Amino acid sequence: MDDRKRKPDPTWSAFLAMTFVVVGLAGLFASYAVPLPLERALARDATLDAAQIAAHGPDAAKTLEAMRDQLGDSADAILPPAADIDAKIAAERTAMRARLQAESDAVAGRTRLLLGVVTVMAAVFGVAILHMGRRD
Repeated sequence: MDDRKRKPDPTWSAFLAMTFVVVGLAGLFASYAVPLPLERALARDATLDAAQIAAHGPDAAKTLEAMRDQLGDSADAILPPAADIDAKIAAERTAMRARLQAESDAVAGRTRLLLGVVTVMAAVFGVAILHMGRRD
């Protein structure tokens, strides 16, 4: 039978469609990772705001020490509280934003690489499936 007159096989069409689904799913999964640095920065910024308020309240040292886990890697920069706590918090806020911007750039780069690799692999898979279908 002539290849031009043969009806398309729905099985091969389904496999080809799955190559596009794989790319779409990779993009969907990647969309969950991309906002994480921003979410972390916003949460840390709110924690630094709370630390600044606590630093001017009663028993500041004890309250700030209780916040150590929330402060994460910012804790070492602002604890123990001293007279220059506002300057320490402002400096840490700037440093934290720089760290999380670098993390955001790294996540974006890895996400783009992931999507590129998955797209190329899905295309190769699709071409291989179409060529296998022609060998019947």
